[in-house]
Amino acid sequence: MKTIDKILYRMKREGPVTAKILAEEFQLTTMGVRQHLQGLEEDGLVDFEDIKAKIGRPTRHWHLTQKGHRRFADRHGDLIIQMLDSVEELFGQEGLGKVVVRREDQTFEQYQAQLAGVENIAEKLQILTTLREREGYMAELHQDGEDFVLIENHCPICHAAQRCPSLCQSELAVFQRLLGNEYQVNRQEHIIAGERRCAYRIIKS
Repeated sequence: MKTIDKILYRMKREGPVTAKILAEEFQLTTMGVRQHLQGLEEDGLVDFEDIKAKIGRPTRHWHLTQKGHRRFADRHGDLIIQMLDSVEELFGQEGLGKVVVRREDQTFEQYQAQLAGVENIAEKLQILTTLREREGYMAELHQDGEDFVLIENHCPICHAAQRCPSLCQSELAVFQRLLGNEYQVNRQEHIIAGERRCAYRIIKS
């Protein structure tokens, strides 16, 4: 992977970052990283925000622009949207709704088979995170006290979800169905709402 691709991937997965941190992570000079960032900025893929520090000069944090985020968009997004449009044209809103429900059921069944026999919530969520990671969601799991937070730094169905928002609700419903009434799943961040990532907090009911 080229250095500029590594930089973009790092920002996509973990958010804003300084040139100094990038240099340390990729074992490059800070000057070299800044040159890469300048080139990416000229291409419209990254931008920066200077954040005031308690002591000394402000710290420059670099982040992806909308154009930068689109570098990771699903290559089949346009095709899926055309298919959704065709379904709605042929079978109406009700038909489109049935497609979404069927997809939800298939996803649930697929995940449920992988989680069969797993009782421990942490292990169950880790398996779910791995499944989502394989599907391109750049997923990661964190524990926050007694809660768990499932983070998805990318949405490979973003274009389709913008066209058909019920797909997002369906994703949330799958998580809730998998975990049952013992846990509550709340979406706290949402890519479709303009945020960098989707984040789900899992709370014991």
